[in-house]
Amino acid sequence: MKVLILGAGGMVGRKLVKQILQTGFNSINPSDIYLFDLNFPNQHHTGVNLIKGDLGDPKQIKKLTTYRFDIIFHLAAIVSGEAEENFDKGWKVNLFSMWHLLENLKIEHFNSSSKYIPRIIFTSSIAVFGAPYPDKIDDEFLCAPQTSYGAQKASAELLLSDFSRKGFVNGISLRLPTICVRPGSANKAASSFFSSIIREPLNNKTAYLPVDTKVKHWHASPRAAANFLLHATTINTSILDNRRSLNLPGVSCTVEEQIEALRKIAGQKVVDLIISKPDPFIKQMVSGWPSDFEPERALKVGFKAETNFEQIISTYISDDLEKA
Repeated sequence: MKVLILGAGGMVGRKLVKQILQTGFNSINPSDIYLFDLNFPNQHHTGVNLIKGDLGDPKQIKKLTTYRFDIIFHLAAIVSGEAEENFDKGWKVNLFSMWHLLENLKIEHFNSSSKYIPRIIFTSSIAVFGAPYPDKIDDEFLCAPQTSYGAQKASAELLLSDFSRKGFVNGISLRLPTICVRPGSANKAASSFFSSIIREPLNNKTAYLPVDTKVKHWHASPRAAANFLLHATTINTSILDNRRSLNLPGVSCTVEEQIEALRKIAGQKVVDLIISKPDPFIKQMVSGWPSDFEPERALKVGFKAETNFEQIISTYISDDLEKA
């Protein structure tokens, strides 16, 4: 079984590779794992194949599809803040790369005597939704994104669904909660402060809070994200009734509740390192994000996440604090 991870140099990609190798998932050999990204910071995985490249280059995508991977994890994306600031780049990377990938996989499908049909796991986002919201978003709530990033993710979901309907690929889109607490340094995602207000104080650094503490959001840990991706490879997609996009489970809490969880675990001196510093751009983006879900379909097919924010902090401390 050959596995391709697009965007493997990112945080979720690194977590996924580590999970596959440590658990021996599906008895996949390291030599059958191919990692694709612009670069690979801090990659120390023995035996896997590293391919440096740009997902925005159709020629590179075409070459990748000739390997005929059994499973493709599509994690690559321009993050929310950057997609909003750089409109053209966001659409090129977040949508058109998906088109080129699927179109070339369709060609491989028809060129294969065995009718090659790869499993594709696509990391979508809860940004596909837009206000006004109910108290909890259920599986029937419509997609009406209010950011370029959300529109790009929703469009990619539709592409993957249609190519799957035609039998060229077998895809599933996972609408990930905001992944928190992310290790390392902040990225250009507008949501990065949700992690930084926990991560930086735990590492004895100052963190700046750009929004009001009453802001509420939907979270899951990096460990949960890796488990979501692996679990998605085991699902019989026929039971999804051609509704191939799933809202995944997570923890709904306010920033104030995040900070309180940090106080319980690490104490007031750590919390004192969080400083309010309003940012109008981030406040505007966050105001249009969903905050709570009833992900019944995902729970029914076995997806699991943390049940409170203290567990999310404890996961970061266990998995990443010493490595951050």
